[in-house]
Amino acid sequence: MTKLYADGAKIVAVAPMMDWTDRCCRYFHRQMTRDSLLYTEMVVADAVIHGARERLLGFDDCEHPVALQLGGSDPAKLAEAARIGEDFGYDEINLNVGCPSDRVQSGTFGACLMKTPGLVAEGVAAMKGAVKIPVTVKCRIGVDDQDPEPALDTLADDVFAAGADALWVHARKAWLEGLSPKENRDIPPLNYGRVYRLKARMPHRFIGINGGIQTLDEARAHLGHVDGVMLGRAAYHTPSILSGVDAMLRGEASENLDFAGLVDTMSDYAARHIAAGGRLGHVTRHMVGLFHGLAGARRFRQILSTGATRPGAGAEVLRQAFAAVELNRASEAA
Repeated sequence: MTKLYADGAKIVAVAPMMDWTDRCCRYFHRQMTRDSLLYTEMVVADAVIHGARERLLGFDDCEHPVALQLGGSDPAKLAEAARIGEDFGYDEINLNVGCPSDRVQSGTFGACLMKTPGLVAEGVAAMKGAVKIPVTVKCRIGVDDQDPEPALDTLADDVFAAGADALWVHARKAWLEGLSPKENRDIPPLNYGRVYRLKARMPHRFIGINGGIQTLDEARAHLGHVDGVMLGRAAYHTPSILSGVDAMLRGEASENLDFAGLVDTMSDYAARHIAAGGRLGHVTRHMVGLFHGLAGARRFRQILSTGATRPGAGAEVLRQAFAAVELNRASEAA
């Protein structure tokens, strides 16, 4: 096992989020935290094997440590996709056993795999046999009418017996029928205690927690019970929260985020992205929450949301948005 999941290590991660944690998002998040573990969006194993690999899997070296999350249920395909991911340079392969969308269910993977822990274990064993990097699983505490006590225990026992290096648990059930993916992120009640009990039962296994964690104070409290914390929507909608993660993990005082330096870095990145054939909006759509709760935040969002979508928009739009924030701050201070 690499030091990523070494004994006693505490990890804060940015959760894999469909349509959000793409390479532009991860590059942005990495500028605010050196130590957090970043995850890709879920990529289906078949797409990894047969699709445009550079488009699906490419990432910037600065993103390390970065994990590839796979979706699938065929052990042979998962093993091949994991091998390809390792060759691309990913630091971890993670298997999605938590996504409840209809599209995922129709492919017999995601949260519905909670019902077949033996199949999940076969996939883990196949991937472990194919790669040298850590193989992990992200799951729910159960689905539908399952009792979360035996359901989560059985899955954990099976995947760790198969060689899994870590289990990340979204502390909610998933309802495969009757709730949309969005509703499945909010309506089933959080049950952090269930994840704590799993860790208490498996003191020598890495157990991470996910779901509804909004602040670093909450993350710190969870780390008193489990080994890792995943920040999801809080990291995306209020990304500056990530600037305090490294200091928290090291027990140091947090420094103020250098907004000007961050905007300069992201403007340069946006210019490179556009020169390579991308669009400004690919980058700035992840940045609209950067000044959440601060003076000028509304104007920053407005400029990015409108200016970045115009034909031919360049990195100067991002600089203009930041200048508007600075002007707003100056006027409030006067």
